[in-house]
Amino acid sequence: MDKDELRAWLRLSMTEGIGNDAARRLLSCFGSPQAVFEQTQAALGQIVTPQQAQALLSVPNELAVQCVRTHQWLMHQPDTHSHALWTLGDTRYPCELLQLADPPLMIYVAGQTARTLGNAIAIVGSRNPTPQGAQTAAQFGEALSAAGLCVVSGLALGVDGAAHQGALRGGKARDGASTCTQHWHTVGVVGTGLDRVYPRQHQTLAGQMALQGLLISEYHLGTAPLAHHFPKRNRIIAALGLGTLVVEAALKSGSLITAKMALELNREVLAIPGSIHATQSHGCHALIRQGAKLVENAQDVLEELQLAPQQQVNLFADALNDGEATGASDNEHPLLTHMAFAPVSLDALQARCGLDTSSLQAQLLTLELDGAVGRLPGGLFQRLASA
Repeated sequence: MDKDELRAWLRLSMTEGIGNDAARRLLSCFGSPQAVFEQTQAALGQIVTPQQAQALLSVPNELAVQCVRTHQWLMHQPDTHSHALWTLGDTRYPCELLQLADPPLMIYVAGQTARTLGNAIAIVGSRNPTPQGAQTAAQFGEALSAAGLCVVSGLALGVDGAAHQGALRGGKARDGASTCTQHWHTVGVVGTGLDRVYPRQHQTLAGQMALQGLLISEYHLGTAPLAHHFPKRNRIIAALGLGTLVVEAALKSGSLITAKMALELNREVLAIPGSIHATQSHGCHALIRQGAKLVENAQDVLEELQLAPQQQVNLFADALNDGEATGASDNEHPLLTHMAFAPVSLDALQARCGLDTSSLQAQLLTLELDGAVGRLPGGLFQRLASA
């Protein structure tokens, strides 16, 4: 779009009191943002409230700054990916978002903008997952991406980041087996402007996602990570997926908000059960009691979404073959035979194995450093599935 069109879109989106619904009504009536601002207050008052019509006659204070910032961002096209601004009515605007009650007026995107969404699954969960929860999110992300699905999440710490990382690995495996690369491997929907990465720890991850997928934001460049933005962006995550898979979530969790939004959009809701002792599993158990699909492996997800997988995927097939679920393998550490995948206290573990405290702690430390055991808050330990 040219500078005048860009300025009109930004002005419409920045006008105080004009939300997505009022903006859509104005566009439906007058055809374009430029035409909106050519109208008299009386004409505008036929479509919106008198207060909104008056606001449309005033130029937002930060409009000039935002126009320069956005134009420069759009002109700066990195070698590895692209920057773009997709507006309502743009052919590249994801049609899945049009099913929302308030689809974004426009979305900023960075990544492989020539590709498309394809079949997608949203994976969400706790920002503070158990070690097993983070590993499970990564495994599901990898398996579902390798099976041909785009993994959508929010680039947050914890489950979101793990799911994205897994999806990137699965996407590489998919590309290695096929020349079909027209779909994104993973999509990150963020609650800030796309000229910043939040959290900062995911700076590298965001760059990797731009190489294989897409980053999306409905917020203007320069927007800070404000708390109320993140629940709002969850509706976009829910809309892009055929279903939402909740890995770990407490009873009061943003992930349950995403699941509720998915239901309202007639999307599938799936949940992974966990230990009854882990508060991060209580939200998943509540969803399952309310009718969410109980998921144990990636094949369960594909079947629930009624998709024909490109390959048969079972996250735990290797573990079962190695005896990790049914017994010890030849090379398994003896202490692991006394540990299930549910959290266990030091005292309970000591009662099972009979080791003295110092020996037990030393062996647990070794297993933790090897990635076989995770340490949880409250002095609990949890066995981790092999990668």
